[in-house]
Amino acid sequence: MAYSVILHITGEASILGEIEELPKPSDTIITLVNPRLRDGKDVHYLEQNVTKVIWPLARIALIEVLESQEEESLIGFVRE
Repeated sequence: MAYSVILHITGEASILGEIEELPKPSDTIITLVNPRLRDGKDVHYLEQNVTKVIWPLARIALIEVLESQEEESLIGFVRE
């Protein structure tokens, strides 16, 4: 199951993409598929044909995990 995430890289703009599994405490790198800026534009320092990027976790300040469409449909608005 792929997770959509936002990587907050130290000193850079946030990057949106997908990862296959969440990083474990022993991991030192993270592989991001389909990297793009949060507004969908290309990342200016990556080549146009890049589909996977490997970042060292030491450069990552924060990882936000976005909910999938499946999770969104399971939990709906509840009115009391």
